[in-house]
Amino acid sequence: MNPRVIQVKPEENFILLITFSNGEVKTFDVKPYLSIGLFKELQDVSIFNSVKPFLGSIQWANGADLCPDTLYLESYQSAS
Repeated sequence: MNPRVIQVKPEENFILLITFSNGEVKTFDVKPYLSIGLFKELQDVSIFNSVKPFLGSIQWANGADLCPDTLYLESYQSAS
């Protein structure tokens, strides 16, 4: 099982800075999802910025969420 999300911070340009349970801090680009279903609503920056950790993953105020494995596997090491 991949590490789970313990902290998430929205950044500019639809990027998330995610801290995982193993201590890694990685960056996830949400832009590829912004044209799909419920994720279209995330183009509204106020909704995008509502992201919070939720049950080892993340969730936005509109109910959109992503699989924690997707977040871990498709993110890249942060320069931070």
